Amino acid sequence: MRWTSASAFALLSLAAPVRAAQPAQQTQPPIVAWTYVVRAGDTFATIAQRMGVPMAALAAENHIPLPYLITEGQVLRRPSTTLMPRTVPPPVLRPTPARPLPPRSSPPARPAPQSRPAPRPLPANRPEAGAPRLSWPTSGAIAVRFGELVGRRPNNGVDLAALPGTMVHAAAAGRVAFAGTEPERFGQLIVIDHGGGWVTAYAYLGKVEVREGQQVAARQSIARIGRSGEARKPTLHFELRRNNVPRDPAPYLPVRF
Repeated sequence: MRWTSASAFALLSLAAPVRAAQPAQQTQPPIVAWTYVVRAGDTFATIAQRMGVPMAALAAENHIPLPYLITEGQVLRRPSTTLMPRTVPPPVLRPTPARPLPPRSSPPARPAPQSRPAPRPLPANRPEAGAPRLSWPTSGAIAVRFGELVGRRPNNGVDLAALPGTMVHAAAAGRVAFAGTEPERFGQLIVIDHGGGWVTAYAYLGKVEVREGQQVAARQSIARIGRSGEARKPTLHFELRRNNVPRDPAPYLPVRF
């Protein structure tokens, strides 16, 4: 899969990029076709704007979860504005013909209760094959775990509380797909592509120390803890995703003592 800076930015962004819009992007014509092939430089937000539809509707039509990751060459379908819930008429109740009562007799023998099969144990949450070997991106206690509600949204990663200025490391070696600002939720944000569809994301940062396209080694310093985006205190929001599907980072990280 070929990554672009725009597709990496769309990994966690809920709005258009914060970079200064270029004249070529301002003069792009509206998209009137029912399908559109993603090109280099496109973002999910600009495609929705050119189609004149909300991002949530475009994401629902194409089964793209938050945070709306797109890739070059991907085909997006325009959401239909005419789809409205149909009113289903209530069913017509027809009287059931009365059946003659059977003659009274001794009550039939009840069948012996059948034993239900024992429930199968759920499989353990184990790392997937081909996943990068991760290390903890920073020190600090876990403030919010994967899946816990943050407001009304489940957390797609883990939040680590740390002191301002604490070093943030790359959890595994890879290429920096995005390094910049996402203004809606995540503030200073870094996305690292580890290959095979695996990426890690580091948000709520105070200072970014890498640039897009840069190769980083495992445990290399990439940023400093701060408070940006929707963070209310110095925190690192860390996510692990494969093909834009969030994974619980816990099974992929070493055990802390």
